[in-house]
Amino acid sequence: MTVQNLPPAVASGIRLAVLDMNGTTVIDGGAAERAIGDALREFGVAGERLEAALVTSRRSAGLDRAEVFDRLFPDDAATARAAFRSFGAAYDAMILSGCIRAVPGAEAAVHMLRDHGVKVCLATGFGRHTQNSVLEALGWMGLADLSLCSEDAGRGRPFPDMVLTAVLALDIEDVRQVLVAGDTTADITSALRAGAGAAVGVLTGAQPAHELRAAGATAVVRSVADLPALLWGREAVAAV
Repeated sequence: MTVQNLPPAVASGIRLAVLDMNGTTVIDGGAAERAIGDALREFGVAGERLEAALVTSRRSAGLDRAEVFDRLFPDDAATARAAFRSFGAAYDAMILSGCIRAVPGAEAAVHMLRDHGVKVCLATGFGRHTQNSVLEALGWMGLADLSLCSEDAGRGRPFPDMVLTAVLALDIEDVRQVLVAGDTTADITSALRAGAGAAVGVLTGAQPAHELRAAGATAVVRSVADLPALLWGREAVAAV
């Protein structure tokens, strides 16, 4: 896939990049889905019901994980909360076992964005403890200007809250100065609802290019590693 630059007026105005984590800047080898399955089985979900629940979970990619469990247990809020806690414990154990790795080139892309004067926020639909576990596992504490999870903002994707919280926290003057990148349609919807100047889909995670474009993506790239070239062109990036 050839990286097509954003329009110069958009690219030159970007002051903040809000980057999704799982599927965009990091990959867990399917650990999150396995942890969801473990949590569901713990609460008696099995057989065809389990398979249907996992399909629902996959279709909910990008959403706040607590929201996913609310969807899986729509008539039992207490069980939804308990299953979400079980998921978090199972996933944290998998992180400690070494399931997390960085998307190739993601760390370099963050450094390049910041070297060009673009602030970076790493955002996730997982809880704060899980986010910190991922950042610690990769040695990424302090890599970005800000890290946010859904609970920090009030609501998760597809709501615009995390993007707008980052704008306020990092003193960005105009939401049109924001680029949002993610691997799900929920990321794209969140960006558009916030009024971001660029909503960029990446192909390292949950959803294919045609779904990201149908959701309104400004651009679709193979990887978050392509963001600097999308903004400034490969020649400009190579010269740094």
